[in-house]
Amino acid sequence: MSIPTLPAFQDEYPDALAHCYGCGRLNQHGHQIKSYWEAGGQYSVCHFQPKPYHIAVPGYVYGGLLASLVDCHATGTASAAARRALAETSALQDTPRFLTASLNVDFLKPTPLGPVLELRGLVSEIKGRKVVVEVQVFAQGVQTVRGRVVCVQATPDLLKDLGIDT
Repeated sequence: MSIPTLPAFQDEYPDALAHCYGCGRLNQHGHQIKSYWEAGGQYSVCHFQPKPYHIAVPGYVYGGLLASLVDCHATGTASAAARRALAETSALQDTPRFLTASLNVDFLKPTPLGPVLELRGLVSEIKGRKVVVEVQVFAQGVQTVRGRVVCVQATPDLLKDLGIDT
């Protein structure tokens, strides 16, 4: 596994929006996941090493952690996909931030605790402020989880209502 040299999707978030437990670079207690486009840019990829305390039952990863990884990888992928689309139209000003509108996670088989997990995201729909991302989680090449996340772009008004000044 090589470490990409480009900034991760999450590293492009404005500071005011970089505190998420799963993906916020400014949350020192969080997972701080990093997502990138794979070579060719069709899929997004994230690698995550679960810690021994991310346990469900001995030897297996806690499902809540897996759901949060799917969630944050998907919203990062949505942000990067929107950024790429906006850059093509010269309408890009800031990196758009996406929030989860719907999260569906299917646990296909137990995910072993120990190996580095690989998350692969595929944008299946972009429509207005909505981006749908399909995510697969692999442990040692075996798919253990699949998720579908409907992501919605946060508007300035929504962020203001949340008390976030960007």
